[in-house]
Amino acid sequence: MKYDCQIVGDELLCAITSDQDLAAPVFCFSGMAPLEPVRGGTLIKSVGSYTEVQLPDLAKGKEHKATIKYQAGYKPANRAWKPLGPYLRVGGDIIELPPTEAGRRVPPRTEHSELEGLPLAPQPETWAPSEGVLEADGFAFEDDALSAVSALAQRQGMLFKGTMPIIIETGELETDAYEIEFTPQGVRIIANSYGGRFYAGITLLTLLQQGPIPCGRITDSPRFAWRGQHLDTARHYYEPDTILSLLDLMAILKLNRFHWHFADDEAFRLEVACLPDLWQKTALRGDGQTMPGLFSGAPVQGGSYSIETAKQIIARAKELNIEILPEIETPAHALCITTLYPETLDSTDNGAERSVQGYERNAMNPAMPKTWDIVEALITEIAEIFPFGHIHLGCDELAEDTWMSSPKARALMEQHDLQTTMDLQGWTMYRFAAFARSKSLRPAAWEEAAQGKNGGIGHDAILFSWTGQGPGLEAARAGYDVVMTPAQQVYLDMAHTSDPDDWGASWAAFVDLPDTINWDPVPDADLSDRIIGVQGTFWSEFTTQDDQIWPMLMPRMLGVAAMCWERDKPSIETVAALAGYYSVSSSGEIEISAT
Repeated sequence: MKYDCQIVGDELLCAITSDQDLAAPVFCFSGMAPLEPVRGGTLIKSVGSYTEVQLPDLAKGKEHKATIKYQAGYKPANRAWKPLGPYLRVGGDIIELPPTEAGRRVPPRTEHSELEGLPLAPQPETWAPSEGVLEADGFAFEDDALSAVSALAQRQGMLFKGTMPIIIETGELETDAYEIEFTPQGVRIIANSYGGRFYAGITLLTLLQQGPIPCGRITDSPRFAWRGQHLDTARHYYEPDTILSLLDLMAILKLNRFHWHFADDEAFRLEVACLPDLWQKTALRGDGQTMPGLFSGAPVQGGSYSIETAKQIIARAKELNIEILPEIETPAHALCITTLYPETLDSTDNGAERSVQGYERNAMNPAMPKTWDIVEALITEIAEIFPFGHIHLGCDELAEDTWMSSPKARALMEQHDLQTTMDLQGWTMYRFAAFARSKSLRPAAWEEAAQGKNGGIGHDAILFSWTGQGPGLEAARAGYDVVMTPAQQVYLDMAHTSDPDDWGASWAAFVDLPDTINWDPVPDADLSDRIIGVQGTFWSEFTTQDDQIWPMLMPRMLGVAAMCWERDKPSIETVAALAGYYSVSSSGEIEISAT
């Protein structure tokens, strides 16, 4: 079976040559957004980006061309926009087609540029060198935080434990702050928290991999308390070991919040006891499954995370001074819920709303009791699993005019003097957040949760500003704590460049390493107390194998880390030079090297 797809202008030209006669094959595939055939076939099914095209009979050895295009003005920007997981269905048989070569082609590792200061990402607050160097085969210590650093080093094949003594003292320092003094005879650490000792250890670990350590004194503390990285494990199931490798990388870069996005339209991957059907029927996605092959790299693909696995990931994160923020999606991005539990929808709603991903009826209706049963059950169980005391409630990309054709929603709106979709969403999120508070959870949500006539979600919620900085600044002025995660700077699923042979999304921008630091998270000093952090984000619509994540994240995570930690504007030249010191292999092994 021969198959090839080429980008021709705004269209995708797919050429199929069968090695046998095939009667009425159906061409099945997914993509970055909804697709439709132009020539060479007839659309017979479309669910979001998942598409089925009826082809004519194929004769052995004769090429057939089918032209497809993206709907709603989307244009293919690079290889990632070609059909994902293509296959033919012939009767009850599946014939897999050769996939597009997926993932970013890793450019050669650059030579180290000249670097002023220490080879550390992020850069320390101050460095005062003195005479001499510290020659060490590793360090000797008795401390739980340094033991966690040592365990990380062992997992990653790095040197850390040895005979050079470390003296640890307590000082009047803020959380996660530390000081280190290097002399030829040993190391002295001053810190006042587990995080401070841990990050001092990470600094030692990093410098030790690069040879003798210059003597001197480091004084260091983070700019933001929230230094995050998000991972979408709903669109693509990542093996637990991949998540653990990501946590190690975060720790090395002094990031301390892992935003675990295990629920979305396409799947719910946490094995909750309260709704077993939810994960049992959406963990696998593809041919013959409840959810079709959306963003899938094979006819059937996926998995789920047991509660035991989740607790192992939580425990590892805790050792690495990382808290995990779990996210459930409400009220939109809930196609898998509305599919399995149609009682969350008003059966008399005849609206034709469609989400930006092309989904119909993917938002739970707040006028339906089942919606509240499901959300409250999920919040209750997640409160018992995740010890951070926070929960992200979603609240993004609700389709315009959702619920406006629902008689039950209209009656609810009249009862509470609500006029618009955003008014009803704000009312709903306020009550979801109140329930989360009753379970001792601080609520969080995407920026849209601030909307609505009553001021949005409330309840001391944290909002994540993703479409740009503007909504975050408005939310901060309205009294919300805000984490800045603007797509144009820190969405690491965006393609690095405009090269059509590159890989990644492009709807927000092309985001290269300088873009991650070419902005100010707090452009208004009056809001410095309200903007509590910065977070990198990685969505997985086009990720079909775990190893594809690393060349997308790196080296841009260095820029995210610099924005999270460094108080002065990071130097583009310095961060670019540091990119030559850090790398991650296809298996998730981290290397820090001076050569």
